[in-house]
Amino acid sequence: MMEDEELEFVEDLDAILHLTPEVQLAIEQVFPSQDPLDRADFNAVEYINTLFPTEQSLANIDEVVNKIRLKIRRLDDNIRTVVRGQTNVGQDGRQALEEAQIAIQQLFGKIKDIKDKAEKSEQMVKEITRDIKQLDHAKRNLTTSITTLNHLHMLAGGVDSLEAMTRKRQYGEVANLLQGVVNVLEHFQKYMGIPQIRQLSERVKAAQSELGTQILADFDEAFPAQGSKRPGGPSIVLRDACLVANVLDPRIRQEIIKKFIRQHLSEYLVLFQENQDVAWLDKIDRRYAWIKRQLVDYEEKYSRMFPEEWCMTERIAVEFCHITRAELAKLMRARAREIEVKLLLFAIQRTTNFEGLLAKRFSGSTLSNGPAKRPEMPLEPTNPFLEDESGEDNVSEKDEDLVRPKKPKTPENPFHGIVSKCFEPHLYVYIESQDKNLGELIDRFVADFRAQGPPKSGTEEGGAVLPSCADLFVYYKKCMVQCSQLSTGEPMIALTTIFQKYLREYAWKILSGNLPKTSSNSGGLTISSLLKEKEGSEVAKFTTEELCLICSILSTAEYCLATTQQLEEKLKEKVDKPLMERINLTGEMDTFSTVISNSIQLLVQDLDAACDPALTAMSKMPWQSVEHVGDQSPYVTSVIMHIKQNVPIIRDNLAATRKYFTQFCIKFINSFIPKFINHLFRCKPISMVGAEQLLLDTHSLKTVLLDLPTIGSQVLRKAPASYTKIVVKGMTRAEMILKVVMAPHEPSVVFVDNYIKLLADGNPETFQKILDMKGLKRSEQSSMLELFRQRLPTPPSGPDTGPSMSFSAPTPEQESSRIRKLEKLIKKRIQ
Repeated sequence: MMEDEELEFVEDLDAILHLTPEVQLAIEQVFPSQDPLDRADFNAVEYINTLFPTEQSLANIDEVVNKIRLKIRRLDDNIRTVVRGQTNVGQDGRQALEEAQIAIQQLFGKIKDIKDKAEKSEQMVKEITRDIKQLDHAKRNLTTSITTLNHLHMLAGGVDSLEAMTRKRQYGEVANLLQGVVNVLEHFQKYMGIPQIRQLSERVKAAQSELGTQILADFDEAFPAQGSKRPGGPSIVLRDACLVANVLDPRIRQEIIKKFIRQHLSEYLVLFQENQDVAWLDKIDRRYAWIKRQLVDYEEKYSRMFPEEWCMTERIAVEFCHITRAELAKLMRARAREIEVKLLLFAIQRTTNFEGLLAKRFSGSTLSNGPAKRPEMPLEPTNPFLEDESGEDNVSEKDEDLVRPKKPKTPENPFHGIVSKCFEPHLYVYIESQDKNLGELIDRFVADFRAQGPPKSGTEEGGAVLPSCADLFVYYKKCMVQCSQLSTGEPMIALTTIFQKYLREYAWKILSGNLPKTSSNSGGLTISSLLKEKEGSEVAKFTTEELCLICSILSTAEYCLATTQQLEEKLKEKVDKPLMERINLTGEMDTFSTVISNSIQLLVQDLDAACDPALTAMSKMPWQSVEHVGDQSPYVTSVIMHIKQNVPIIRDNLAATRKYFTQFCIKFINSFIPKFINHLFRCKPISMVGAEQLLLDTHSLKTVLLDLPTIGSQVLRKAPASYTKIVVKGMTRAEMILKVVMAPHEPSVVFVDNYIKLLADGNPETFQKILDMKGLKRSEQSSMLELFRQRLPTPPSGPDTGPSMSFSAPTPEQESSRIRKLEKLIKKRIQ
């Protein structure tokens, strides 16, 4: 029974002491131990075997048991001590908590006592300061009362003094006093319900009204508008009166200014009446000379009489401008038939010069609500066509008065157009004059070209832009600048129309009209007239001078194209924004583009036609009777000679327009290579040796064509990739044609498949041309053509698919591979 209880106890003990791995790890970290008994995986059997490894070691079992029992007793004592200590700690904690609660209650009581004492102290302070606040309110009220009484005393005394000084015309004292009275009266606005205050306010208003009437009367007496009485000079009384007017209603000051200016300019209206000779445009200088003298006279006599902020000098000048504008407009309407362009431009020039003088002298503050900004000079543009718009370019004395404005237009000038606006309705005279001048200029260009002839070859002028082109745009620039100074409205649109007209005239008469003459038909430009009909004769090519002329016209057309675009942009900048859409020079730019295209076409046709006799000679050679392969044929030498003659001249003269030289090269090979292949088809029949010779010639031509853009040049430059691609594709086709001709036609299937593979051409006509070149009989050709149609691949279905089939072009890799094979074949044949 005891054994069962002990067993159950051991099992319970094992269950209690079985800890989780986390707890066991924490215990090991807190109480590290090397004792096997402290291990979580303690095994009693292994431990006993460790203590008694052999039977002899069992002799000291009693000693081991005693040690373990001693250790157990020590552990029990330690556990007992710890448990008792924990019991005492709990009791001490409860006691400390109770003490803390008691201390908190005591502290709360002390805080409450302090708060009660603070409230009592605040109440005591309020009772102490109550009387002080009452004294402060009384002091403020007393101060306000004293101040108000002082103001009232000042107002009453000031009104009395103001009335007395007004009667005595003591304006110097009145100016200072009136401003003070008005300032003091502002303090009584909230007391206007008091009869005495309201009465004083009405007396002030009455004094102001009386001062205004009196001052105006004084000025009327000193400066009568009409009559024999001469105007008075500057007066101290009137100077002080102006100071008073600054304080009065602004209408008084305006009336003074108006009356003075009217009296000051009354002589002008008499001297320059409509019926006076001096009033007409040819003597417009006298108007501006008169006002300059008047302004100087004013500065000497009256400048100190009026306050500086009134800007009286500027006001006189502005009123003069308004009167002059109205008078000139009325005068020009009445005598419109007498207005000539030189007279009109003379008047406009003098007027704009005067407006520029005003801009230098005055700020323009009287024209707007605030001071105007000083005009700033525009930044110098980088466009050569638009630079130096001040009109300081070199011009002839004859045209100087027409095209050189003395003062450039600055949009910031507040006085611009203040007088010259009256000339705008009559600018049609100016536009008509420019139409006539430009017509004469174009005629002079034509005459000069005929007299001087085309640019000389071998000089710096060869292929250069024609100087007349720059002259035309310089004149355009001056017209545009001058017209924009006169008006940026409809006259600018009219001038633009004139510009368009003479741009087309220049393109037709100077550029297209001076291209070397060729026979033409409805299909466009040709140079068939350059070829002589006699067989074996040399070709009538363009001379070197004619080639230089064509290049010069091309370069000029390119310059005109670029400059016309800049002209359009500048016109849009200068014209009023609502009118910008009406400026469009696209048609004129297209005209110059057509001149460029025609010039390139002439150069291409000239070189192309020069090569025609050589190709004709090639097609008439007896290729069937060629016995051996030699050097390149004479026709190849002829083609190369013409290329070496023409291309360097064209390249040197188009050095400034490299892209158009590239266009020339591409257009030439696009014309020459198909023509060469067509003449190749005419070479029939061809023997095997003849085909080999043609293949050698074709390779020689291809080499020359690849180097055509740089032929004869000291500067090595790679040909454009687009050009090289076209040459390789076209000449490779010619080589493939000859390779097919060289192949045996038996067996037929192999020949047809080889043709389809090499040429990738499904057109039966091309195949028949190959058969003709081989010299096959018609019976053999029929069977071959039938086999050819059978061996063609099935064309892809689609709406664009026709009865004949066209193959995709060979890739560059395929072309390169075929070229290498042909080169090997040529070397093999030659050896």
